Amino acid sequence: MDYRRYLVELGTGVDMHGEDATKAAQRAVKDAISHCSMVGLGQLFKIKNFSEIEEALMVDVTVAAPDPSKVDGEAVLSILPEGKRRISVVKGGFRFPAESTKEEAKTQPILMVNAVIVVLVDVDKVPRK
Repeated sequence: MDYRRYLVELGTGVDMHGEDATKAAQRAVKDAISHCSMVGLGQLFKIKNFSEIEEALMVDVTVAAPDPSKVDGEAVLSILPEGKRRISVVKGGFRFPAESTKEEAKTQPILMVNAVIVVLVDVDKVPRK
């Protein structure tokens, strides 16, 4: 396997009312994929149908959440199209107000999660034409 980075995109997802880290992570991934288009991939490898190259693609997702243990990685990956994919969940993101704030009792907490998606191409599996 000779994976090479083809695309990197960032996204942000928020859960305004339930502090659901998985829902915010799914929104972050959807946000990231909504910003990108891989139209050049077909031209680069001279393919007419994406199914010709699907086996060569891997989507690598990194999600940053205030409490990584509350993110269901498989549920986050389920929003991506079929194919090879993997996920890492790390500490990050943002919670407002912070847990130590006395105002928390008055304000519904807001949870923000960030995502980075990287599309990798295994050049050993790309059809040669």
